[in-house]
Amino acid sequence: MEDRIKARYWIETAFPLQEAAESMAGEQSTGTFVRVPGETDELRERHAARVESISEQDSVSRPSLPGAGVPKGLSGSPAYRRAEVVLSWPLSNLGPSLPNVLATVAGNLFELKPFSGLRLLDVNFPPAFLECYQGPQFGVAGTRKLANVYRRAVIGTIIKPSVGLSPEATGELVRSLAESGIDFIKDDELQADGPHCPFADRLRAVMEIINKHADRTGKRVMYAVNITGEMDEMLRRQDQVVAAGGTCVMVSLNSVGLPALARLRRDCRVAIHGHRNGWGIYGRSPAIGMSYVAYQKFWRLAGADHLHVNGLQNKFCEDDESVIASARECLAPMFSAPGRGCEVMPVFSSGQSVRQVPATFGALRSTDLIYACGGGVMAHPDGIAAGVRSLHQAWEAATAGIELVDYGRSHSELLAALRKFAA
Repeated sequence: MEDRIKARYWIETAFPLQEAAESMAGEQSTGTFVRVPGETDELRERHAARVESISEQDSVSRPSLPGAGVPKGLSGSPAYRRAEVVLSWPLSNLGPSLPNVLATVAGNLFELKPFSGLRLLDVNFPPAFLECYQGPQFGVAGTRKLANVYRRAVIGTIIKPSVGLSPEATGELVRSLAESGIDFIKDDELQADGPHCPFADRLRAVMEIINKHADRTGKRVMYAVNITGEMDEMLRRQDQVVAAGGTCVMVSLNSVGLPALARLRRDCRVAIHGHRNGWGIYGRSPAIGMSYVAYQKFWRLAGADHLHVNGLQNKFCEDDESVIASARECLAPMFSAPGRGCEVMPVFSSGQSVRQVPATFGALRSTDLIYACGGGVMAHPDGIAAGVRSLHQAWEAATAGIELVDYGRSHSELLAALRKFAA
């Protein structure tokens, strides 16, 4: 029996649910708006998408999205019925190609007139994709080895201010962070290769300090330098990072696309930190787009080792339940093949400080994560070193089941951070 790609959707429509689901299947496989001579029964049997299931939910009186149609001849105000629908496609329609899977499961569907809401909830890839895509090179275990951090969260931060610092000033900030015991530092996604802070100069300034710190202490801080750019630029910059002794590169996923990340992964010799900036386009509306559960699977297969999942009580609009669900998915295997589950390290960021640590650990029940705080480190009232120590102390307390306030009584950096970042 041939492998099939499966996708699960939430839909809202004024049309009969079976008819609506079949229109989705037809639009994204053999059909068009009218039956054509070449669409034989035999062809449909071999290549048409199938409606695997329909689970009806509630209905509403008003459409969630503008531009939705209603059945011809309908009198009165329609009810917009909601359901979860599962479709499947034969792999032979497109082959194991991530860009073409994306075009199939998340292409023209979002524009179909019968729908007043349509959202991709999940997608399942057959094992054949593991023959064409490498998945993460380092993932959770490899990241821990590169950072030399075991049995606790990886404590990280972001270069702040995001832009405006010179290479030399960036290097001095990294010096302070490294000496304070930070595990992971990343460029802000806005920091690229501008004339005030050229990529090569910034890399050189930072890695000189990281290398000297590693020679002196044995600890090599992981620095995710932003290599986002044209394909040849990213490959060249990755080579520069390796030559400089770096262990990580950062890529803005939505800016470069799936083929570029997969190509980078083939030559990459360091961890790939996948930044999801622009994610709100896909995730913010509950009536359209896709869930992070579906989104992150594409990037894991393409080769990301770390993926951002937002953070609890964040500065954006995503709720805590969604953030934790995203992190759990990053750690859940996509495939049953031994060693090929494509698990990746979730990255918590966005307005994080010591305050969110207990809830993060309590909900995830794991320390397999990067906990990245920008202002939560830089804005500590006693300086950067105290900010880093306060995060280590917060995670020590959380994993030991001790209240932060109680632990803070004997750990001044944590106590000061709790006062600074009061809820």
